[in-house]
Amino acid sequence: MNIREAEKKDLSTILSINQSALPHVNSIELSELEEFLKVANPFIVIEMDGTIAGFIIVLQKGLDYDSLNYKFFCNNYYDFDYVDRIVISEHFRGKKLGTALYKYLFNHSDKKQITCEINIKPPNVNSMKFHKSLGFKQVAKLVTEKGAKGVAMMVKEL
Repeated sequence: MNIREAEKKDLSTILSINQSALPHVNSIELSELEEFLKVANPFIVIEMDGTIAGFIIVLQKGLDYDSLNYKFFCNNYYDFDYVDRIVISEHFRGKKLGTALYKYLFNHSDKKQITCEINIKPPNVNSMKFHKSLGFKQVAKLVTEKGAKGVAMMVKEL
């Protein structure tokens, strides 16, 4: 297992991994991933035997990012790392790679909280169990798209 910063050459693989995880994460364009390379800190991948098995994209407060979920945390928290998305390729799930990415973040963050959201409509039961096992707690719920989508707003105190 190897954790390293994402590079431009990784983006097509990252895009494929992301799109295979729909609807548990939002669809994304290659141009958005290119922007994340510039502003995310960290934007890291996890490799198994030289193959990218997953990734995590982390943002800080103060970016011009048009996400209701991100804006919720910016409006309600002062010192946080926001996990925009964490995705492990289906082939590599169940091998504790998501845990390894979060442990990397917990050990390298200088913030007071780690924040994220988890889909509750449609429900992502596995992600909720996973995040709760890492110490995340639900602090709010946001409903969007005229009630068609709902997310649990999660915070882990460091």
